[in-house]
Amino acid sequence: MRVIFPRHGICLGLILLWWAACPAAAQVDPRAALLERAAFEALNAGRAHEAAGMFRDALEGDPGNARLHLGAAAAALVEGRNADARDEAERASTLDRTLAQAREILGVAHHRLGDVAGAIRTYEALVADVPSDAAAAATLERWRREAALHERMDRTIGDHFTVSFEGPQEAALAAHALDALDRAYWRIGQTLGTYPYAPVPVVLYTTQQFRDVTRSPQWAAAAFDGTIRVPMRGALDDPQELDRVLAHEFAHALIRGLATHGVPAWLNEGLATALETDAAPAGPADGARTAVPLAALPSSFGALTGAQAQAAYAASAAAARRLLDEAGGVAVANLLRDIGDGVDFDAAFLHRIQRSFADFQSGVY
Repeated sequence: MRVIFPRHGICLGLILLWWAACPAAAQVDPRAALLERAAFEALNAGRAHEAAGMFRDALEGDPGNARLHLGAAAAALVEGRNADARDEAERASTLDRTLAQAREILGVAHHRLGDVAGAIRTYEALVADVPSDAAAAATLERWRREAALHERMDRTIGDHFTVSFEGPQEAALAAHALDALDRAYWRIGQTLGTYPYAPVPVVLYTTQQFRDVTRSPQWAAAAFDGTIRVPMRGALDDPQELDRVLAHEFAHALIRGLATHGVPAWLNEGLATALETDAAPAGPADGARTAVPLAALPSSFGALTGAQAQAAYAASAAAARRLLDEAGGVAVANLLRDIGDGVDFDAAFLHRIQRSFADFQSGVY
């Protein structure tokens, strides 16, 4: 299985192939060599959390091994621990300046953390050293366009959000968005019993700007990657739709604050959809009886077609609404915290929801 970081083309399968072909280096601790191989294999099999633990253990015996720091950085990036990914990639690159993969991860981590300038500097050095890397060059150019766009944007600052927008003609839209986000902040935060610890950045784009910056599928109405990114599409013509989209993305921000990794896509997207409004869903259980089992929806919906995504969102939202109705928002928030802390999903579900996931899923379908 090849794990690819979305929108940046970094393939962990290539890291494993590079590592396997690399000449064996002297190990301070023979156990670290075994852990290193097992950790890379787990990482490339999609078991990032397991791999992260093995990389930590291996580094205790061989702290100067650049490959181990590279693997730890990759695992952290997959799990959404972007600050850890940045720090580990910096260590790997310092120990071995020839590790282009470490600088790729470092650039992506900077970008995810909102440091676009740092991401650009990292990729400028990478492209200078590896001019044949067309994917890195394309990413660098996209980030430069993004930086230039954001530099000319205006900004409205509220208590809980900062909203960036292009030109005074969008000021009314930004004011509406800030008001809608504040309402979502209190409503959703009260439901889950938690609030973000820092202001959430929001950027309003044209449709083309949104596609260029996020590389999202055509059916995507918005995106969250640490920043809420929304294409306007004549948004004030349908303010209720804009409010719904903003609430959905704020819910993702709140979920990310509770668990940076490990949350199944059905739970992440289902909660965000279920928390869009206070209104009850229209129609019979909003897709609860579809043929889409939750176990089939562990990963991002980004690769789905529009019709597939619609079915996945409907099934996920129905399950999330039932979770909230049966267990309550605080229990669901605690479930997310447990997942983020590395607790096995089935064990966390049983503990917080007071029934097994298998029983819950059979009751939904």
